[in-house]
Amino acid sequence: MRQSKELQHERQEERLDYLLHAFKEDSVRYKGLDAGESYQEKRQLLRSLMNIRMPGAMSRDVMRVQDEFLAEEAQEKGIITLSDIPTAAEQYGSAHPFAGQISIWQGDITRLKVGAIVNAANAQMLGCFVPCHGCIDNAIHSAAGIELREACSYYMNRKKMQYGSRYEEPTGKAVLTKGYNLPSEYVIHTVGPIVAGELNHKLKDDLRNCYQNVLKCCREHRIRSVAFCCISTGEFHFPKDEASKIAVNTVTEFLKEHKPDFDRIIFNVFKDADRVLYEKRLAPMFN
Repeated sequence: MRQSKELQHERQEERLDYLLHAFKEDSVRYKGLDAGESYQEKRQLLRSLMNIRMPGAMSRDVMRVQDEFLAEEAQEKGIITLSDIPTAAEQYGSAHPFAGQISIWQGDITRLKVGAIVNAANAQMLGCFVPCHGCIDNAIHSAAGIELREACSYYMNRKKMQYGSRYEEPTGKAVLTKGYNLPSEYVIHTVGPIVAGELNHKLKDDLRNCYQNVLKCCREHRIRSVAFCCISTGEFHFPKDEASKIAVNTVTEFLKEHKPDFDRIIFNVFKDADRVLYEKRLAPMFN
């Protein structure tokens, strides 16, 4: 077993070195960049090069090695299936009418093997170009691989042909792509509202539309399990308490009409403060 793990690690290091060379060669500006000595330094540089790379094809050999590398990373992080996630009824004894179909799960959304995970995208819809940025858009694109940006670019190019070169994805819509190297089968991208001043009814309606349209997308494509991130509450500054209220209420209202279409709807949180807010809505006795 120990030899097997050591061999796997050696193979990952070989893949990492190969990918670093390929992505540096693919870049005009960073061809001669020092990759560093440690595995972590090299891995951070690879993610950075992937983050800043514009859409465009790479060779089949590079894509094969990238896919092998990211698949091994997914296994190392640990893949979480629905059976690993208790429902609100199981975890909290929740009295919510759909507690048997709703879950709160805290952790990295890119580990979830569900029908779809939700990405809080920006209006350009190409992912985050800031190297190793902490937003969920960056995390999802980094774990999925560069095919995801290519798919998003294809979608946006079609929209620009239809509506003009300045087209931006409207707030509240839902766009489906494959999950590529993510454990989830699909990613549903939605552009949340940006709160620059006071919260108002339009911003609340825009966030409600995000949740509704993601759920409609799931029904349309027969996706029976979906994990929502906390849309707009990070870089877009939507107040977290109000956002959790809108999220839970919108899902609840949708399930009243479409309960048979879903096996599980997961509220994925990363921070303790977000978990507490969802527990307050779904399991108030725990607060």
